[in-house]
Formats: sequence, structure tokens, C-alpha cells
Amino acid sequence: MTLTFIASLSAAGLFLGMLTLFEAGRSVGRMRLMRDPDGAATSAGPAEAAVFGLLGLLLAFTFSGAASRFEVRRHLVTEEANAIGTAYLRIDLLPSDAQPEMRQLFRRYLDDRVESHRHPEDATATQARSSDATALQARIWAMAISASQRDASGNAAKVLLPALNEMFDITTTRVMATENHPPRVIFVLLAGLSLVSSLLVGYVTSATKTRNWTPLLILAATLSLTFYVILDLEFPRQGMIRVDAADHILAELRKTMR
Repeated sequence: MTLTFIASLSAAGLFLGMLTLFEAGRSVGRMRLMRDPDGAATSAGPAEAAVFGLLGLLLAFTFSGAASRFEVRRHLVTEEANAIGTAYLRIDLLPSDAQPEMRQLFRRYLDDRVESHRHPEDATATQARSSDATALQARIWAMAISASQRDASGNAAKVLLPALNEMFDITTTRVMATENHPPRVIFVLLAGLSLVSSLLVGYVTSATKTRNWTPLLILAATLSLTFYVILDLEFPRQGMIRVDAADHILAELRKTMR
């Protein structure tokens, strides 16, 4: 199952769950009214305020965190492109006979880096590409060490090797950024508070003779859509909100590697 399907299913389940709990809360409220007509209307006030306050706070922090992580992942693509481009330019410092093969390894490495993030839903292909990139890192490093030792000026070792180190390190940073998500309990708590809020709305409105579905539908739709967007932002390589657009900088860099 794709993330889009899972997120859509979760949002739809939350929406239907809120409608169901609204009816449940209304039924409980109606029964309470029969036993205590005067106290039922005000008994849920403090609980409703506390739940909605906590829900709003959790929504704000969760959404803000997801948006922030999305921006970090997008900027890391640019940082990797800059690191690869800088290292590629410094190949000019190597002895001339070592440059063609090194440039060819860089082109293969960049192709693997682009492909390793293109189909994250295919774990086998992604892992294979990542393994190829890791093997190319070892070859590039070994060749850079060997060629720089033949550079009498020593400039290659001083300038190229740090650039390669930065180019390799950014891959680990991107992997960790991809795996950086809030604990699952946060999403469970967010969905649970949304359901409890709907239950309380049904309880509080039980004093009315007719159901007013419009406010509840708006509340349920808003919370469900927000829940969906948060999930989508957390996995920007698999959902509808994607970070793939940032990959064009890598494609543009590849065109310059002639």
C-alpha cells in the first residue's frame, strides 16, 4: 500500500470516527439530561475547554514540526548538489591522467544518488542504489588518495579530500533526515484527541432538539484534512506533497558534468 492510500484511509477513518462519536456523545448527553436536566448542560464545559486546548496545541506543534522537517529535507538536496559540484570542480587539481576516470566515477555516483531517492516505495531498488553509491564512494576516495600522493604541490590533498569528505557526509545526513519523524504515539494521541473532541461536542449539543451537522462536518473535515497533510509532509517522497521538485538541481548539475 502506498503512503497516499494509507494517509487517505487514516483521514477518512478519522472523519467517520468523529461523526460516529458525535452521535455517541449526543446519546450519552440525552440520557444524562433525563436524569439531571439542570447539570448536564454545564458539566462538560471544563473538559471540553481542556481537550480543545490540548488538541490545538498538539496540532500546532505537530504541523509546525512536519513543515520544518520538510524544508530541511528540501534544503539538504541543495547542500548535496553544492558539495558534489564543489568536489567535481576540484578534480582539476589532480594529475591530468587521473582526471578522466575520476570524472566518470563522479557521473556514475551522481546518477546513483538521484535514482536512490526516486522510488522510495521500492525498498529493494533503493537499497541497491544506495549500496552502489557507497561502493563508488570507496572507489572515489581511494583514487583521490592515490592521485593526490602524486601531486607535488600537495594542493589536491588539502583541497579535494575535505570536499570529498563533505560530499560523503551529506548522504548520512539525508538518510537521517528521511528517518526523522515524531513517535507514533503523537499521531495516535492526535487522532484520539480529535475523536474525544467530537464526543464532547455531541454531549454538549445534546440539549438541542435537532442535530446541527454543519459545524461538526466542518470540524471533522478540517481535522481530518490537517491530519492527512501532516502525514504527507512527514513522508515527502511518497505522498502528494513531494520534495522531488528540489531534485532538479541535481539534474542540472549532472548536465554540467561533460
